[in-house]
Amino acid sequence: MSKIIKIVTEIADPLADALGLELVDVEFVKEGGQLILRVCIDREGGIMLEHCEAMSCSLDEALDSIDPIEEHYLLEVSSPGVERPLKKAADYERFTGRVAKIKLFSSLNGQKSFTGTLRGLEGQDILLETEKQTLVRIPLSQVAKANLTFIDK
Repeated sequence: MSKIIKIVTEIADPLADALGLELVDVEFVKEGGQLILRVCIDREGGIMLEHCEAMSCSLDEALDSIDPIEEHYLLEVSSPGVERPLKKAADYERFTGRVAKIKLFSSLNGQKSFTGTLRGLEGQDILLETEKQTLVRIPLSQVAKANLTFIDK
């Protein structure tokens, strides 16, 4: 699965770029007996159906030409939504000031999950201000999963 994700990412990234989009994430999962190739895109100002359609058509054509996936699968192209995953180091800078939830591979200060306001990056550490106004330094290498969190005020 990870080999396919790598191949699809290498194909999808320049396609997204050419369309003025950002490739956020690629997943290849099995759900309900169906293989799903899920591609998440974004752009400044948000994603419209037309963007998803253009990316889907371009990617489908490129994948058909090299055929890296032998099994039957469903291609899904969508926006990341309000709880966008944070995948790249630059995401932590870009979304400074936004609330995020970060899950770690191993515990840090006795915790494996942190929620707080992103305060950017310092070297290879994410700076996260927790609800207790404590600044936590989280090594990027320890992040298992991170995403923005929607807070309804």
